[in-house]
Amino acid sequence: MSKKAAIRSTLPGRIKVILQNFWGMSLIFIFLMILLRALELYLVFSNHVLPFAIGDILKDIFIQDLTWLAYLLGLLFTCYLVVVLISSPLAKWLLLLFLSILVLVQAALVFYFFKTLLPLGKDLFAYSTEDLLLTIQASGQLNVFSVSILFFSFVLVGFLMHLGTRFFRFPLKAMLFLTGLFILSVVIVILLPDLVDDSATEVETNVTRNKSRYLTEESFDYLMYGGEYYFDFYLRSGTEDLIVEKEFVDDTYPFAHKADYPDVLSPFFDSLEQAPNLVFIFLESFGKAYSGKDAYLGSFTPFLDSLEQHSLVWMHALSSTGRTFGLQPGVFGGLPFGEKGFLELYQEFPYHETLLSILRKNGYETRYFIGADKNFDHVGSFIEYQQPVQFVDERLFDPKYSKSPSTGNFSWGYADKELFKNGLEKLPRSLESPQILVFQTQTSHDPYLVPEREKYIQKFENHLSNYLNLSEGQKADYRSYRDIYMTVLYADDAVREFFDEYQKRPEFQNSIFIITGDHRLPEVPMSSRIDRFHVPLIIYSPLIKRPEYFEGVSSHYEITPSILSFLEAQIDIQLPEVVTWQGQVLDTAQTFQSRIAMPLMRNKNQLIDYIHGDIFLSDGQIFQISRGLNIDPITSPNDLNRMIGEFEEFKNKNSYMVQTRRLLPPQ
Repeated sequence: MSKKAAIRSTLPGRIKVILQNFWGMSLIFIFLMILLRALELYLVFSNHVLPFAIGDILKDIFIQDLTWLAYLLGLLFTCYLVVVLISSPLAKWLLLLFLSILVLVQAALVFYFFKTLLPLGKDLFAYSTEDLLLTIQASGQLNVFSVSILFFSFVLVGFLMHLGTRFFRFPLKAMLFLTGLFILSVVIVILLPDLVDDSATEVETNVTRNKSRYLTEESFDYLMYGGEYYFDFYLRSGTEDLIVEKEFVDDTYPFAHKADYPDVLSPFFDSLEQAPNLVFIFLESFGKAYSGKDAYLGSFTPFLDSLEQHSLVWMHALSSTGRTFGLQPGVFGGLPFGEKGFLELYQEFPYHETLLSILRKNGYETRYFIGADKNFDHVGSFIEYQQPVQFVDERLFDPKYSKSPSTGNFSWGYADKELFKNGLEKLPRSLESPQILVFQTQTSHDPYLVPEREKYIQKFENHLSNYLNLSEGQKADYRSYRDIYMTVLYADDAVREFFDEYQKRPEFQNSIFIITGDHRLPEVPMSSRIDRFHVPLIIYSPLIKRPEYFEGVSSHYEITPSILSFLEAQIDIQLPEVVTWQGQVLDTAQTFQSRIAMPLMRNKNQLIDYIHGDIFLSDGQIFQISRGLNIDPITSPNDLNRMIGEFEEFKNKNSYMVQTRRLLPPQ
């Protein structure tokens, strides 16, 4: 009897040790996660100018964090008990290791969000290890000091976890009660619906989100559902309200179609006597919010503002993606995204035509100039597919030029002024064939380090006082983003200097300049979910006879069809009968309207936005679009179902194209 009593007496003690280890570490974990959330809110609200207060979102933050911690610890508790059956010490050390890693991951996500105001999600999986390392290097975070801090932080967090098992020694009944209460809360969390505030702006939603929860959910979605394919194309999106009616020709090539794309540009130009040169200027991180007429943050591009007075300007222009990876496929081809952006299909591009390839067959030569590495995002592979006669990236710059300032040993490449100077120097003095010249800038990019820093600090202050006419009180908000705005001012100066030099060339009078941004930068808080895509779009030329501002919604997708139709009407170029342009043509309406339909990709792997007419579908919600690309949530089940159906059809065709590589029939 005495032996049986002894055996029974060890069970409560073992249970107590098991629960003591779990709760000792878990309470420290909860404390550190709360501390990191407090640090996140402090960093975000002290370094960013937000249109809401902490008090406005505290309830949502509490619900987000509480439900996530309950769910996460419930899952860990289950796994912990399973491992305890094998080895109690092993379970303890595995739990310590995992919780320590989770704390460091949360800390990294907090600092990433503080810098970008974007939570890290499934776009993490869209970049190669090399590209990720380049991005980290460019930010100046990859060095011996930061690695040492990471190591000592891991040791410290692990020590605190271990200390928790020694410090929190509750009676067995108290721990059983705590465990029972915890299990009940987990059940409640599982049964509760996901509470989402439909009226919240994107920035407000992003601040509210628990960053490790968001990454976990996005990762699960990508790993579980990211590779599924669907091949039903019986849905045909209604196009009667759009500018162009498309006749799809073959379901085995679901993007291929015939259409009559009207010439909308000729009324604003003098008649052409010869093939014009096309000069594209792609400006990194240029959003409409801080450039041109009606920029709601005030314009930081005085030269482009003056150029607008002599140009064709689209006030409601959209990029196709929220990052640079969609720029070239969107502008030159209106191409679908694939899984992670069209450029990621570089190992086997589907046969396709673009503005560059079609005009090459009509006697044009393409010359591409970029100050960065052409291999980043596989831009080089895409441009080489178009067979340029000249392609200059950072490796082909003249030795007299110095790379951009950097925070470490890595720089993204050459600053914008050097880009234009080097490009103009490498252009042949005499050009026998009509040209497509492309200049892609990169200075207005994280870490936002501008050359001639002291000069641009003074220029920034003068701009606030003399150009924007701000009071001292208003200037404080802008100074929070001084380095960013300085790079925009610098890029604008670089474009001005380029025009000063290019107009000395004989082909200037016969050139058409297309100037646009790749996306709006996220570090300055965005006003809405569509704001990231709102970019300047300017067409300038000495050949323009009637400058004009246009209110119709257009996008990067509309550029190529519009230019090709214009050139066909003016100089009789030959165009293919079947094309894959996803866009319409540039809308020259004088009053606000939207007659386009297109998907919008925020980040690689994040395809959750779609626009048709004046309805915007974003992450399962629909909004009404009005002038200024303002959006307001609406309730309309019919519109919601229609938009979801159209969007799903695009994603089905997009997935089919990825798997089969069937985009355009050989011609």
